[in-house]
Amino acid sequence: AELACIAITDHDVVDGIEPVMAAAKPHGLEVIAGIELSSEQNGKDIHILGYGFNYKKSPLVDKLVAIQEARMDRIKKMIEKLKGLGVDNITFEEVAGKTHSNAVGRPHLAAALMEKGWVSSLKAAFDKYIGEDGPAYFTKYNQTPFEAIKLITDSGGVAVMAHPMHTQRDELIAPLVKAGLGGLEVYYPNCSETVVKFYKNLAKKHQILATGGSDAHGSAKTHTYVGKTQIPYELAEQLKCAINNNKNK
Repeated sequence: AELACIAITDHDVVDGIEPVMAAAKPHGLEVIAGIELSSEQNGKDIHILGYGFNYKKSPLVDKLVAIQEARMDRIKKMIEKLKGLGVDNITFEEVAGKTHSNAVGRPHLAAALMEKGWVSSLKAAFDKYIGEDGPAYFTKYNQTPFEAIKLITDSGGVAVMAHPMHTQRDELIAPLVKAGLGGLEVYYPNCSETVVKFYKNLAKKHQILATGGSDAHGSAKTHTYVGKTQIPYELAEQLKCAINNNKNK
């Protein structure tokens, strides 16, 4: 993908960071440690990215155990809801077997639904059953974006609101900035220049970082892939500078 620097921001898990750093080192590819934390405000999923935190020992790492347990419990409850809808041949063990970590999620359940013939695609699984308005939906770990931001900053990292154009909760940006939000994910796949410019101006207005990412999820998101969205390297330098400033506080 001709990238000089990448960030690993898996959902609610840090297991992928060190293997990627090891794989990238011989190629001179720079890797920034990261995470995408689940949170919720007024029934709406809001994802908060964390960059540069201590991924070996920190309050965030300690909290991940509870978050991952909640993730597993959530999938079990969604499977029970599916049974009530007549989808009775999917087990938790099958779904959990689709990930190499404890961060089991809806894409893994969607894959199971597709394999068993209940839907024709991953998108259809979300649309018909497990999307936010779906009959088998169940909420994530009970954490607000304010708590997620504090967890990241207390662990030495920089907190960034993921894909605000997708989340559509712009009214939260100002209070989140007051709570320590350090950036907005301005550059995102399949967005128009108008949308990018809008969030770039919002980041400038609040004097926070503009970041970007491909939001690649493997086969779970066929419309994007690693490197689809690229940003100027100077933005990565600004992010690293902010991380260093946090560590020196």
